[in-house]
Amino acid sequence: MSSKKETIKPKQDIGFFNSEDISDNEMDVDEIEVQNINNEVKPEQKTEKEPKIQNKKPFKIAHTAAPTLSEIESDVLTKLANINWNKDDVKFDPKVINVIWNDLKISDFSLKKIMLLEFNQYLEKYLLPFYTDEADEIYILSIAIVINEKFRQKLSNIWDIFNNEEEKFKSIFKKILNLLISPLDLNNDESLINLKMRRNLLVFLINCFQSLENAVVRVECMKIVSLPIWQNLTPSVRNEKFKSYPQFKKLWDRIEKKYKKSNSEAKETINFQRNFFLNLFKIFITILNSIPIQGEAPLYSISFCERFLELLIDLETQLPTRRFFNLLLNDLHIIPLCYNSNLAKRGLLVQQNISVMTEDTENLILFIQLLDILKFYSQFEINDFTGYSLSDGDMTKMHYSNIKRLQLIAFSKFSDELKELALSNVGKIENRNILKKYIDDLDEETLHELCEEVGIRVNSFMDEKQPFPMDLLKEVFISKYEKRPSQIERINEMPLYPDENTIFDESLVPSTPNFQNIHCLAIPKLNLQFLTLHDYLLRNFNLFRLESAFEIRQDIEDVIKRLGASYDADQQRTVFSGWSRMAVEIISFNIVEIGPPKLGENKPSYIKADIEIDTKRFTDSIRKEWDSLRPHDILFLLDVHAKEQLPGWVEYQKQKENKLNITNSQKIKEEYGLGFVRGCEIMALLGEDGNPIDDSVPYTTPMKSIGEPKTIRSIRVLLDPNQYKMDIDNLNSKQINNDVYSSFTILMRRKPKENNFKAVLETIRDLMQTELVVPNWLHEIFLGYGNPNGAEYTKISNPIRTIDFCDTFLDWEHLTESFPDKKILSFKDDKLQNNAIPPPYVITYPKESFEANADFKISKQLKNKRKLPVEFIESEVEQDNDTIIVETYKEENKGPYLEDKTKTNSIKFTPTQVEAIHSGTSPGLTMIVGPPGTGKTDVAVQIISNIYHNYPEQHTLLVTHSNQALNQLFEKIVELDINPCHLLRLGHGEEELNIEGDGSWGKYGRVNSYLEKRIELLAKVDKLAKSLDIPGEHGYTCETASYFYQYHIMNIWENYHHPLIQSIKQNTATREDIIDDFPFKKFFEDAPQPLLPEKASINEILEIVEGCFYHIRKVFEQLDEIRAFELLRTNSDRANYLLVKEAKIVTMTCTHAALKRRELVALGFKYDNVIMEESAQILEVETFIPLLLQSDEGESRLKRVILIGDHNQLPPVVKSMAFQKYGNMEQSLFTRFIRLGVPYIELDKQARARSSIAELYRWKYRQLGDLEAVLKQPEYTFANPGFAYDYQFIDVNDGKESEPIPYFYQNINEAEMIVATFQYMRILGYPADKITILTTYNGQKQLIRDVLRRRCSWNPIFGKPHKVTTVDKYQGQQNDFVLLSLVRTKNVGHLRDPRRLIVAMSRARLGLYVFGCLKLFSNCYELKPTFEQFLKRPTSLIVHADETYALLESAITESKDALNKMDIDNNTKLKKQSSTFRKVDCYDMTKKGNEVIKDKTFIIENMEHMGQYVYQLTQDVLEFMKKEKLKEEAEKKEAEETAKNEDIETSEIDENNEEINEKIKDNEMMAEDNE
Repeated sequence: MSSKKETIKPKQDIGFFNSEDISDNEMDVDEIEVQNINNEVKPEQKTEKEPKIQNKKPFKIAHTAAPTLSEIESDVLTKLANINWNKDDVKFDPKVINVIWNDLKISDFSLKKIMLLEFNQYLEKYLLPFYTDEADEIYILSIAIVINEKFRQKLSNIWDIFNNEEEKFKSIFKKILNLLISPLDLNNDESLINLKMRRNLLVFLINCFQSLENAVVRVECMKIVSLPIWQNLTPSVRNEKFKSYPQFKKLWDRIEKKYKKSNSEAKETINFQRNFFLNLFKIFITILNSIPIQGEAPLYSISFCERFLELLIDLETQLPTRRFFNLLLNDLHIIPLCYNSNLAKRGLLVQQNISVMTEDTENLILFIQLLDILKFYSQFEINDFTGYSLSDGDMTKMHYSNIKRLQLIAFSKFSDELKELALSNVGKIENRNILKKYIDDLDEETLHELCEEVGIRVNSFMDEKQPFPMDLLKEVFISKYEKRPSQIERINEMPLYPDENTIFDESLVPSTPNFQNIHCLAIPKLNLQFLTLHDYLLRNFNLFRLESAFEIRQDIEDVIKRLGASYDADQQRTVFSGWSRMAVEIISFNIVEIGPPKLGENKPSYIKADIEIDTKRFTDSIRKEWDSLRPHDILFLLDVHAKEQLPGWVEYQKQKENKLNITNSQKIKEEYGLGFVRGCEIMALLGEDGNPIDDSVPYTTPMKSIGEPKTIRSIRVLLDPNQYKMDIDNLNSKQINNDVYSSFTILMRRKPKENNFKAVLETIRDLMQTELVVPNWLHEIFLGYGNPNGAEYTKISNPIRTIDFCDTFLDWEHLTESFPDKKILSFKDDKLQNNAIPPPYVITYPKESFEANADFKISKQLKNKRKLPVEFIESEVEQDNDTIIVETYKEENKGPYLEDKTKTNSIKFTPTQVEAIHSGTSPGLTMIVGPPGTGKTDVAVQIISNIYHNYPEQHTLLVTHSNQALNQLFEKIVELDINPCHLLRLGHGEEELNIEGDGSWGKYGRVNSYLEKRIELLAKVDKLAKSLDIPGEHGYTCETASYFYQYHIMNIWENYHHPLIQSIKQNTATREDIIDDFPFKKFFEDAPQPLLPEKASINEILEIVEGCFYHIRKVFEQLDEIRAFELLRTNSDRANYLLVKEAKIVTMTCTHAALKRRELVALGFKYDNVIMEESAQILEVETFIPLLLQSDEGESRLKRVILIGDHNQLPPVVKSMAFQKYGNMEQSLFTRFIRLGVPYIELDKQARARSSIAELYRWKYRQLGDLEAVLKQPEYTFANPGFAYDYQFIDVNDGKESEPIPYFYQNINEAEMIVATFQYMRILGYPADKITILTTYNGQKQLIRDVLRRRCSWNPIFGKPHKVTTVDKYQGQQNDFVLLSLVRTKNVGHLRDPRRLIVAMSRARLGLYVFGCLKLFSNCYELKPTFEQFLKRPTSLIVHADETYALLESAITESKDALNKMDIDNNTKLKKQSSTFRKVDCYDMTKKGNEVIKDKTFIIENMEHMGQYVYQLTQDVLEFMKKEKLKEEAEKKEAEETAKNEDIETSEIDENNEEINEKIKDNEMMAEDNE
């Protein structure tokens, strides 16, 4: 900055509206304003003089909270809403709009006021229904403001309000465009369309261009960026493009022809559309030029310019809008004009001399950062007209072609002035400095002529008679011909670890966790479309890196504050009075080795450093955490040096001055002395001898002496070579004063689960440097272009018409029910029939279902199974469009043992599920939307099974978001008829699998299983050899077994089987001959007998003996598979071989895929199909990486991509609200495909919740019904004991939210009420593991846990519920009964997101009880469909007396027994169940015969009432338990006395018996003596 101190105003409102805190009296009710509705109020009337917008001094604030419930109810706008549109009979009064506008104007368009209007549905109920073409400017501005607010809050389906209102949108859009380019008067801030309003209109336009998936919006937006805007190009530039692309010339001629035939009104509209951006550029440049180089920075002017650059970036980053617009942008020299502006110069000056980032400096730097992004995309490596990505070679070729053309022009037309340029080599010309020397000597006239020759506009578009300044033209000329750095080179030079500049840059990484989304940021956006795959990866790379920086900053701030750094004047150094378990002071830091640069690079290949720390301040448990660090863990080196304090008043004045405009993040630097931040990766832990410790040996804490551990630790780390080179360059160029690597004082670690960002970034960077191969049928859809249906299984070029559905269908009836709109014919005995045939079924679909030129494929496995010519049924049999042909085949007998029996599916899939299975089994892209409880996991498992059996040679990759979902899928896959040896589970979480036997399912566990299987199979070989009396060690190895099979077993079998088949054909075979000649009878002696039943027919016996040989053959086939494990010597080699060759179904989480991609590619991992569960919860890039875990040579192997998820539930977790809201980072690939219109199958039958509970979220889906099970199973038909209803919203109207720390919301009354309800349920006998307590905030979760700990955990009567957690954490899980706390009482909070609401409502199976503030949530527009259901029932808890859970269990058991004892005769009807337990709908007053049993039910009035009731019940239980205990003790005592008496009697009997026995013995002895 200049030496003169600039007066730069704080950043007031660089977004939609003012975001300052509102004074208390602002929300007071103004009765006068309400009365003004009945009086005529003109727009220009003012209650007070409005201050000038540009010069207003705003207040500095942290953030703006949403209006509270009390503020909403008391505000004048709410009163206006209630009077005018929040009622049934709405009548329009234009005065109301003026009154509201005046109220907004008085508040300076306060954000809270706008939020309040949006909350009251001002647009939906008033503005839009009564809109006409005669609407004035205030009307239009009001519409734009409310729509902008909806986008700011990231509400869903915003444009749905214009469904069937296309003409209204067209009119509104045109009026807004007109207002945007209306005459500009910078000196009149009092005008209606001042800079503030103009910026709001600009934001509306930005929102429109971000919503091109909506047809209504897209049609209007594309009119102003299509080919006619080339009317404003320099003619020579336009003609040159027409020569290169003649199709555009033809289109241009047709447009011009149509224009000439149009009437004057149509011509006016066309001219407006083609000139709109030219006029808007003029407005922009005028505003930009009005900003002075020094002095006061006009805030709204800067804000408008920033937003304008945001609009240009959005246009440049989407191919449909970029195609014609980019050429105009470059032709008008907009970017050079921006760089040449005073605002850019101020920003660059600040950027160079900045020491502390304040809100002032951030405001100026943001413009430069946005401009850099715009410049990058204006030169992006893509052909704007074809959409093809340009490689480095293509760009080089174009560059040299341009220089060649320049030299020809210079030689032929400027030989005197540019002779040296014309004769120089290319390497010299492309140098910026040399090129500048060539043209600096040209006079103005020659420069203009040269520019015109090379296609550079000379005259300004602001004034066609006025040329651009010479400096500007020279810069444009140099930029056109200088060599541009490669994108790959830029990425390779970028450090992967964020440094202090990135971490604390507010324009890149906003520090506030509750980002208001009121201003733009210099970060990429993830919208619908991407220019190329490289662009896709680059945006994700930058966003992921910044998101990591946000999380790292939070950890650094926490650590720094805990350490309490201060300067000790006596010791002349920084000391730390506090401590943190995640950080430790560094004793020494030394760089020990720097690797030489690799060929062609200018950075070190590696940098090794040794760090010494002392953990003596820690307890043993924390010391163990530090000792558990392992290679590849990421650590951070912090430079923390507290500043020496100045004497009293000097220090006070300095702090006061510094804190005036300092940002929150900079307080960490200034107050705590944080300097440099560098990341590093652990290479090894060093022992006492300085050598790395063997990682395979568990680390043991070294002992200094007996019982006293050593606390000094040494760690060898790898530093980032790119960062190291930058630091050394900056030090040498004096840009930094101190050596970075001699200043570190603190070593910080992070939680392992949050610290894998470097591996993910490395993976993305690797992908950007490889030739990415995405299947051709998916490429365009992935980037957001082309036909959304193009990848569907019916649209691809090589579909599969005939599919073996294996065990998908249970029987013929199931098959016919699965195709309700189809005629089903069976193919049997070489003809089509109408008869039923048994499963399994092979289905052939009509050709008309596919594209006309489709090249149909069929699997080899299916050809073998059918044993008939494929061409016969697929070509010769006529098949109508509504007919499917079904075949069957006889499954092979797989052997006589029980383990040989085939596992079959037992699920009766619905028609929609069958369609999803069909699509997933077929090649192409399959999108399956699975609402809660619709069995998407079962569908995924059946698809996997079908692919496995139809295409045994193919490999399938299964990816999920969480380990829990992956384990659930894996457990179901194991239950299918899939060889366990072909299954592999990678990554952590494998130990949580609930599968009996078969050992570990990880790589090394599967290797051990193979080796154990080898021993078992070789033992069978020895047994077989002995049974055949063939001597030798045939079961010694897999190799000897193979020889034994080829030379002995096959000969024996062929000598038996071939004659047998011949004799059966000749009808000479007898049962006795087949049985007697069977050579393997002795081997199968241990099989279930009889092996060959006497009553079996000859064909049945043949099938059995062939099954026996199948069993034998399978033994040797498995040994062949295991043979490689026998040859490979190390477990590591065996594990890698298993992964690459043997595993047919490999499962992992998306995180594991991102971390291990480089390793998997190096191993040669291959797969043909990708199935992603929970894909709506996976980040875009984490969905993309699993598609590229293999190295494809020119063509992708992928045949199927199956995405399964639910975009109506919660999206991926993004911690930074800025990246979530502004960067749209929370958008998953699944959701993006849905927005693009890619066809999807939505499962339509749920089997989780009662039908009544499903009504709470059914509205969000197309047609969600119920399976028969939830309508008829006893547990769903009976009521919940002790509750009148199966679900209720309980209004806790005396509850109030609190916020002990920011965003840590709690509500003590709701917590107490929920715990009391839990106690009530436990008293009635509800099992604790069937109850889950959910809440929407972490603060409430902790509070409920505290209350439970005090009230229940210690008491055996209550215990703990199954889980107490947040709604977000419980996605994907369920329980029978759910108690939900909504917490908020001031404003709705994040539950306003319908996706979170759907998750919250769909977790319960049998009972859902929601506790919250009814007045607040019932008025929320987004929650309305759910709360309409809640309000049909009482909002106070209704309990039902004299019921227990034991009675319910008895009733369920009784009903099930009744069902089981039902008469088999079809004519016998099931009698009415005799159980007297209440039915679930007994209090549904809409049904006849229902009435409230008053003496059995009563209302719980409030939390105190519930507490008293629970206390009384607890006392009753304790009293009962005491009586039972006394009774038990009495019975025990009586039993003991009875037993004692019995013992006495028994002893007497025993004595008598002994006497008798003795007498008998005496008599026997006497008898012997007599003899």
